[in-house]
Amino acid sequence: MEFGEIVNNISPLSERALSLLSQTVETVTYKKGDVVIRAGRCEDYIYFIKKGLVRAYFPADDKDVTFWIGQEGAVLISMESYVLGKPGYETIDCIEDVTLYRIAKKHIEHLYETDVEIANWGRKFAELEIIRAEKVLIPMLFTTASERYEEFMKRHPDLLNRMSLELIASYLGITPVSLSRIRGKRR
Repeated sequence: MEFGEIVNNISPLSERALSLLSQTVETVTYKKGDVVIRAGRCEDYIYFIKKGLVRAYFPADDKDVTFWIGQEGAVLISMESYVLGKPGYETIDCIEDVTLYRIAKKHIEHLYETDVEIANWGRKFAELEIIRAEKVLIPMLFTTASERYEEFMKRHPDLLNRMSLELIASYLGITPVSLSRIRGKRR
């Protein structure tokens, strides 16, 4: 995906504002398995996925718990690090080779201070991140593993071929054995 398309999918910007924002962007690449954002560090960048697949996770009980999957068009950010200036709790690594656009925090904050249209875009981004987080959290609390798997398949059918079953199980909050049982019952 092109940078302008990703930005405008969050909230449309005028050509002028998009041009200002685009002047601060650089393109970076990572290999499968590389870590983009590491837990325990303050992050200086916001990333936008041009191509590839990433996951956010944290360690719990001697295993990684995947709580977010990002594909083309998604934004990688450690919100706690970005908003509060504290080390983040999540690690984000690459499931595939990835090409990202990135903007330094200092550049985007300067644009927020000097351009009301870009500041409003940032507010809209933050609002959408809250909604995205709710859409992950609430089903984990109130739906069965089978229901979560069905919803995952409806919303992300393309990811079934791009992710291991272990990662899908971790994202759904179940064991790989449970996922195999759920998949077996569907056949």
